Amino acid sequence: MKNIMAYMNIRTLGLALGGAALVAGLTAAVPKAAAPAPKLEVEETPVPRAAGPHVSFAPIVKKVTPAVIKIVVTTQSPQGTTPDWFGFNDPFWRRFFGERFGNQPPGRQFRTPRQYGMGSGVLVTKDGYILTNNHVVDNADEVKVALQDGRELTAKVIGRDPKSDVAVIKVEAHDLPYVRMADSDKVEVGDLVLAIGNPFGVGQTVTTGIVSATGRGNLGIEEYEDFIQTDAAINPGNSGGALVDVEGRLIGINTAIFSRSGGNQGIGFAIPSNLARNVMESLVKYGHVSRGYLGVMIQDVNPSLAKEFKLKDTSGALIGDVVPNGPAAKAGLKNGDVVLEYNGKKVRDSRHLKLAVGETKPDTKVPLKVLRDGATRSLEATVQELPGTEKLAQSSDPKKADEGTLNGVTVSDLDAQARRQFDIPESVKGVIVADIEPDCAAAEAGLKPGDVIQEIDRTPVKTADEAVRLTENPKDKITMLRVWSGGSSRYMVVDESEPANK
Repeated sequence: MKNIMAYMNIRTLGLALGGAALVAGLTAAVPKAAAPAPKLEVEETPVPRAAGPHVSFAPIVKKVTPAVIKIVVTTQSPQGTTPDWFGFNDPFWRRFFGERFGNQPPGRQFRTPRQYGMGSGVLVTKDGYILTNNHVVDNADEVKVALQDGRELTAKVIGRDPKSDVAVIKVEAHDLPYVRMADSDKVEVGDLVLAIGNPFGVGQTVTTGIVSATGRGNLGIEEYEDFIQTDAAINPGNSGGALVDVEGRLIGINTAIFSRSGGNQGIGFAIPSNLARNVMESLVKYGHVSRGYLGVMIQDVNPSLAKEFKLKDTSGALIGDVVPNGPAAKAGLKNGDVVLEYNGKKVRDSRHLKLAVGETKPDTKVPLKVLRDGATRSLEATVQELPGTEKLAQSSDPKKADEGTLNGVTVSDLDAQARRQFDIPESVKGVIVADIEPDCAAAEAGLKPGDVIQEIDRTPVKTADEAVRLTENPKDKITMLRVWSGGSSRYMVVDESEPANK
C-alpha cells in the first residue's frame, strides 16, 4: 500500500448528482391507439406589468372561481385490520403487554369506517377535464367534485403522475366553466397572483400575493420540481387549486407549503402550468407519461469547480459519468464536459438540464454546447425514452480514474478482493482508498475508505504507484479528484492551501 502525503484543508464540491441517469420529460411514447388530446386554451402573452394599484380583484375572482372545484375522496380501509386508535402497535406498549396486545380476537374481523380526504381541482376544459394533485386522488375508491353552482358530480381518474404530483380527473358534463392557461415560462418574480381553493374544508377561499420565486427545486417534495413560489396564503385543502395571474389565467397548480405549524407561513409552491399541461396531455392521450433519457450523471458547478474547469461562472451542468452506449455517449459527450447549452437555451444548473431534457420528445435530435478542456464544442444527441428501470451511469472506459494530493490517505491497487468487499464493478478502474485519517483534508472533502480514485487533476490513475507520483510536487495546494462511490462517479476539490480543521 502507498501512503499519499499531503497535508491539506478541503472544501467539499458539488457532490449532488442528478440522481440516476439523467431523466426528465413529459412526452409520451405513442402506442397503437391514442385518445384525442384535450382542447386546452393557452394564452402565451405575459401579463401587463405597468405600475398601478389594483382597486379590486373582484372581476377576476368572478371569472375564475366557478372553475375551481372542491374534491372529496373516499377510501375504504381493507377488511381484517384493526384501527390503531390508541397506539396498540407501538413497540413501547408491546414491551409490557406482549405481542397480542391490541390484536383483534380470533374469529372477528373489523372494517374501519370509510375515510375521506379533501382537496381542490381546476376545470381546464368545458367538457370536464380537471387538473389536480396526484396526492389528492392517490388510492381513491371514489372521487366526487362539488361545483360552485351546487352540483355534485362523480369524477373518473384519467391518470396520475406521482413524479410530478399531477393528476387528471374528468366529469361527464358539458359547457362547464373553465380556466384558460398561461405560459408559465413568462411568469416573473413580483407578478401579482391569486390562489384559489378550499382550505380546511371551510369553503372556497381566495388569497392574494406575489410570485416570490420561479424555478424552485431541490426541495425533496417531488422527483421533478420546477415550482413557482408565492406568498399567497396556501393551506391544507388548497392542494390541486389554482394559482392565477391578474388576467385570470392559470399559471400553476397549488401543491405544497413550507411550514412549522402546518398552516400558511408565506412560502407556498405551485406546479407551473406548462409542466402540468404537458403531463395532462400525455395522460389523456396515451394513459401514461414517458420521460426522456440522455444517459449522464450530472452535478452542479460550484465556485471551486468553476475555477478548476476555467469557467467564467457557476452556470452549466458538469457531467460526472456517462452511461456506456447511451444517447450521450453516442453523441460524444464525456465525463468532465460542462453542458452550457441544450437545444439552444443556456443551462443554469443540473436540475435545469434535467427539466430541459424532460421537455424533449424521445427520438428528437437536440444540439448541445459543451465546454471541454477550456474549448467550446457543439454536439448533437438523440434523446431516448427512459428505460423501464433507471440505470446508474457506470464508466466502462479504463482511462477514467480520479484523485488528488492527499495527506493521510492510504491507497492500494484495485484487486478482486477489494472489488468483492466494496461491490465495485469490473468496469470501474482506479485505486481504492484503503484507509484515511479522519481529520485530514481529504476526509473533510468527503473521501472515505472503499472509494475508488479514478483521476487526479484530470489524469487517469491505474495503480497506487501512479497515484503517489501524481501527488508529488503539485503546482499548488488545490487538487481536483474524480471518485467512484456508491454506484456513480463525482468530482470533488480538495483545498489544502490552509490547515485542516482551522
